[in-house]
Amino acid sequence: MTSTADSESFAVQVDGQCRPEVLQSLKDAGVQLNAHAETLLAHPAFDASASRILHIVERTVEQLGFEHGGVQSQIFAAARHQGLELCPLVAGPYLRLAMRDQANAPDSILSAGRGPTGAIHIASEPVSDDVEYPKGFYLRVVDGQPWLRGYCCDDTHLWSPEQRLAFLLPNRT
Repeated sequence: MTSTADSESFAVQVDGQCRPEVLQSLKDAGVQLNAHAETLLAHPAFDASASRILHIVERTVEQLGFEHGGVQSQIFAAARHQGLELCPLVAGPYLRLAMRDQANAPDSILSAGRGPTGAIHIASEPVSDDVEYPKGFYLRVVDGQPWLRGYCCDDTHLWSPEQRLAFLLPNRT
């Protein structure tokens, strides 16, 4: 992870690795995957990824204007209105590898039908309208173990105000 002049953002190098290399890098770093992450990693977006630097900024749902929470479409629209962009799907594993200093989650609950505590969701365009297909990745550290997890939700799911998301700063890729 490389810091930038903007103290609220950081740069992440997307190396353009092929899928087996990405999976090996995650394995070498001790990153655990859930079935939804494995499904997303099998997506054609990982067949050919260009090497580039992504400038990432983190926001809470509340910082995006939703003090009582919001649904994903509202949150993404508000982020775009504030000049932020959605991350490419391939950003997920590279962010997991770059954010080795992510704090341990305060609990070890891995799935509860809500945004898990301590998670950072990677804001990316869903690759399928099917509600059963994972919508994106999130990062979490549970009991000292780094995770790259995929999640499913529909547009009725209310994201809590404290939920954290990673967005792309425009014109820096």
